[in-house]
Amino acid sequence: MKRLLPILAALLLATSAACQRAERDSSSLVTEITRAMAADNLERVRAGVAQARSRLGEKAGVPEVADEFRSPPRGASLLTREDARRGFTPHFEQLEGMRWWIIGVDPSHLKAPLRGAASVISGQVAAARAGLEGAQRGLAMAKDAADFLIWAQEQAGAGCYPFPAARGTSGARAMEVASRFLAQAEKAGRLGEITRNGWVFEDLGDGGLQFDNGECGVAMFELHAITGERRYLDSARRAADWALTRPLCVNWNYNSFSVRLLARAFRSTGDTRYLVAAVRKARMGMLPGQLEDGPRAGRWFDPHNARPAYHYIMMGALAELVAVMPASHEHRPEILRALSLGLKTRNSEMVTRGVMNKESALEALLAVRSAFAGDPAFLRETRSDQALQVIGLLVSAEARRGKPPVAPGPWGKFLEFVQTSGKATP
Repeated sequence: MKRLLPILAALLLATSAACQRAERDSSSLVTEITRAMAADNLERVRAGVAQARSRLGEKAGVPEVADEFRSPPRGASLLTREDARRGFTPHFEQLEGMRWWIIGVDPSHLKAPLRGAASVISGQVAAARAGLEGAQRGLAMAKDAADFLIWAQEQAGAGCYPFPAARGTSGARAMEVASRFLAQAEKAGRLGEITRNGWVFEDLGDGGLQFDNGECGVAMFELHAITGERRYLDSARRAADWALTRPLCVNWNYNSFSVRLLARAFRSTGDTRYLVAAVRKARMGMLPGQLEDGPRAGRWFDPHNARPAYHYIMMGALAELVAVMPASHEHRPEILRALSLGLKTRNSEMVTRGVMNKESALEALLAVRSAFAGDPAFLRETRSDQALQVIGLLVSAEARRGKPPVAPGPWGKFLEFVQTSGKATP
């Protein structure tokens, strides 16, 4: 069966005449790139991408939704260590009140994907690492969310952290996309092949399951690192082993979630299978989509992945990969160049025009700061420290109004960064 949502084809059609021939050509191109990925033929992947970029012309690298820039308020200052020390204490009741990660819940009634629970785990682990107030309470919350993820993983029975088979429960974009996917699968008579116990465990090559699987797997590795509890490591490794087997797709940022998870799996276990797979997925399923020349060099060429949220998701994945690659690795210069190019293009905009994305950018820049703490020249040349300062001022100003400005994961890591004077280890 053809991919249910051939993203690249849809994006190309949005910029060309809406005719049957264009649709056939776009679908054919998506198919060719997908087959080239499956065959590990990097040159064919690049050739297909070159055709797709040519069709976009001057619109290559232009986001499907125009960027909106926000500057920190005049006179804004970063949170102090005392501000950071209070951590999640002012917000625990809010987090506990929104708790939906309950073992035994009917997945078809859920209004959010599992990545939300993963963000809670990641943020609370960061707070505990930094020794912030309420660390034990936060870790208890993280363990509660982690036990729910393990239960969902076992219910789905495929190794991955699944997606709720819910339809119409929420207007959130992720849930709406999942609803359309389920409806199309049902129409094709394949619903029974992709769901089990109310969970979606197979995406039929769409690649979307890599998102939550990657976010949850990384969070579980983080939780294991601070608790030493084996069940979290075992669960995370099952997710990484699932990611090892997944085909690449033409939506570059989906592949990046597996790259990040596999890099973290290698970091946590030393198993070189994970590093080999992470490098392959990055070189075949991420880098070919990046523009290497022209006025938007460093961005991804297609309108969807040119959006800053997805751009920084991919920056974070590449930063985590570079951080675990041996200095002598033959492909490290290639990965490092892509990371540098991508950081320069968007960081420069953030420094000169303002913040165009908070959550993905903040988490990615903290990962870059950690990975290159011993290389101030890289941080300076890519303007990563400057960009982190700008986004830090904005979220600090918003936090002083009484509400966390970003999701628990990046917020906890930012608090850790402030508390430890830039020595965070996201």
